[in-house]
Amino acid sequence: MKRFFSIIADKIEGGERITSDEALQLADCHDLLSIGKLAAKANEGRNGARVFFNRNRHINYSNVCINACAFCAFRRDDQQEGAFCLSPQEVGDRTAVAAANGAREVHVVGGLHPEKPLSYYLDLLQAIRRAAPAIHIKAFTAVEIDHLSRLSGLPLAALLNELRAAGLDSLPGGGAEIFAPAVRERLCPEKISGQRWLEIMATVHTAGLRSNATMLFGHLESWADRIDHLLQLRELQDQTGGFMAFIPLPYQADNTRLPELRGPAGVEILKTLAISRLVLDNFDHLKGYWVMLGIKLAQVSLAFGVNDLDGTVIEERIGHAAGAASPQALSCDDLLWLIRRAGKQPVERDSLYATLREY
Repeated sequence: MKRFFSIIADKIEGGERITSDEALQLADCHDLLSIGKLAAKANEGRNGARVFFNRNRHINYSNVCINACAFCAFRRDDQQEGAFCLSPQEVGDRTAVAAANGAREVHVVGGLHPEKPLSYYLDLLQAIRRAAPAIHIKAFTAVEIDHLSRLSGLPLAALLNELRAAGLDSLPGGGAEIFAPAVRERLCPEKISGQRWLEIMATVHTAGLRSNATMLFGHLESWADRIDHLLQLRELQDQTGGFMAFIPLPYQADNTRLPELRGPAGVEILKTLAISRLVLDNFDHLKGYWVMLGIKLAQVSLAFGVNDLDGTVIEERIGHAAGAASPQALSCDDLLWLIRRAGKQPVERDSLYATLREY
C-alpha cells in the first residue's frame, strides 16, 4: 500500500488525474491519515493554508412539495400540519434583517409547490432585490429549475433569462443526491434523474450562471456509486467550468422514511471528503458544510482537503429537520476561531469566491 500512496502522491505532484480504479482502492483502504495527507497536499497546491467563509443567510420559502423523497424530513403536503409557504414580502423582510446584520448572500431553496405559478418566484426574487439591492441571490436547485420550467412551459434558457432579470445571481448545488439510477429509484423516485440534473447544470453554466454541486452519501449507495457521481461531476466541469464548490452531504436519518439507516460515521465522512478532493481535480473548492458535519468534524475536515466552511448560514431548516445537531447559525467570530485553531488562515469571500478580507 505504501507504493500505491507514493504513486498517487506523484500523480498529484505531476497534475495527473486519479482514475476510477485508484479512487476505489483508496475507498477500500483503512489508512485514513494517509488518504487525508494526500488530500491535504492536493488542496495545498490550490489554496495553500487559506480557508474561506462568507456571511450568508438561508431562507427556506416553503416545505410544501409534490415529491416525497425517502430521505427528506422537511417536506409536507399542502394543508398538512406544519406546512408553510412564505410570501415574497416575508422573504424580503427576512433578507432586509440579514443584510442589516452584515449578510452578503441569501441562499433560497424550497419544496416543489404544486400551486405557486412562476410569477410567485419572480416576485420573490424581486422582493429580495428591493430589500437588499447589493445582496447576492443564490437560489433554486436544479430540481426547482426543472419544476419551474415544466410549470411555466418555458425552455430552460428562457426561464433562466426570466429569473436572472428578476435578480437571480447563482445556483446552489442541491438535488444531485446520488446519480446512480438504481439507488435514486429507491431514494427519490419522483425527483428528476441524475442525468437531468447534469443537463440543467450544463444549461445554467452555458447561460453564464455559476453553481455549486453536491452529493448525498451514507445511505443506500456503494463506494462505486460515489466515485461514479464524482467522475460525472468532473466530466461536466471539464466541459463548462461552471461549478464553484463541491459539497458532500452526509445523510441525516431522523424523521425520514429510511429510519433503519444510521448515516455515515466520522471516519467514512472524512474519507469521502478526502477522496472527493483527489478525484475532483478541476474543482477549486471543497466545502465542509458544518450544518451537516457538525462543528467539530467540520474543523477536522480542514486537514482532509477541505478549504471552505460555508458561512454564518442562519436558520437552516432542511438538515435540522432530519436531525442535524449543529446550531442554527455561527457568528463570524466563531468561524474565525475554528479556522485559526486548525492552523489555517481565514479568508472572507463573496459568493463567487472573490476575496473580501484576509485575516
